[in-house]
Amino acid sequence: MNSSTDWKLQGSYFEACNCETACPCVWLQPPSEGNCKLLAAWHIDNGHLNDEALNDLNVALACFSPGHMKDGNWQAALYVDERASDAQFEAVTEIFSGKHGGHPALLMSFVTEVWGIRKVRIDYHAQGNQREMTIPGIADMAVESIQGIQGGEATIENPPLCVVTSHPAIVARSSNYTYHDFGETWKFSDRNSYFSRFIYQP
Repeated sequence: MNSSTDWKLQGSYFEACNCETACPCVWLQPPSEGNCKLLAAWHIDNGHLNDEALNDLNVALACFSPGHMKDGNWQAALYVDERASDAQFEAVTEIFSGKHGGHPALLMSFVTEVWGIRKVRIDYHAQGNQREMTIPGIADMAVESIQGIQGGEATIENPPLCVVTSHPAIVARSSNYTYHDFGETWKFSDRNSYFSRFIYQP
């Protein structure tokens, strides 16, 4: 980690995977299908790395874990908003590759193989209890939150394992989840999802 850098990102995030129920990995249990096919998306409302502003950019990460997620050996691909300048692309890549610490470094500590990094169009939409992210020709993910027994959204706070979000996670279900890139093809619906606000910093 480079401790001499000044960086911070904040915004909203959501993810979906192939688990049939609320992700057992956050409770230190194996994925319900034996492996995890995870797709996560972030919209950066405000952010910077040193003097480089990173406002209003989208990022996505596809991950495959061959077994229990806490055991690592993940494979992953990173996608960065095509609207990013070359300097912004480099800054976002450095942060999300874990070079500057914080939540991204914890997340990437589980990754042993990077399929690739692509600069692509990423459409991210958040409205009410719904989230949607599309990378044309590569990925499409739409989710909707689950209502809690006392009304409002069901949430998970302070689980034993959570490497993506910095806030309580709102539990959701996917209405659509497709991914096709780097030789992988995933297609699911009505599976586990989470979304929340996030603040990442060293």
